[in-house]
Amino acid sequence: MSVEIDVVYEGQLRCSATHGPSRTRLTTDAPLDNHGKGESFSPTDLVATALGTCVMTLMGIIADRGGLDIVGTKVHVVKEMVQQPVRRIGALRVTVTVPADKAARLGSADRAKMEAAALHCPVHKSLHPEIDAPITYVYEQ
Repeated sequence: MSVEIDVVYEGQLRCSATHGPSRTRLTTDAPLDNHGKGESFSPTDLVATALGTCVMTLMGIIADRGGLDIVGTKVHVVKEMVQQPVRRIGALRVTVTVPADKAARLGSADRAKMEAAALHCPVHKSLHPEIDAPITYVYEQ
């Protein structure tokens, strides 16, 4: 299956992207530390966003299949850039936090299934091996 995305350069390091199937649009800006205005997501911010939403989506699929409720679970991604040998993403540190009321209803087998699914999200599997991308799970009590 393929999905088409169209990108138009609007000038001043800003791009507009349109998702083919839904026609949803989003804007990117270069970050402040790379000659941009930083007024929207940067392209590398979208990689971090893709990872966080992919992890949560895969966990959601497993939860739905098992009749589990993880609504309100949060994912926090910290993107770290490196400059050497070239400017690139150096780390994408992911923390998944399951609220106490939901965590209390998850058995160890349920947690293991969701954690395994998160590690197999297509975005995580697509990252270059030099990108440090650990996923930490917090089950609030």
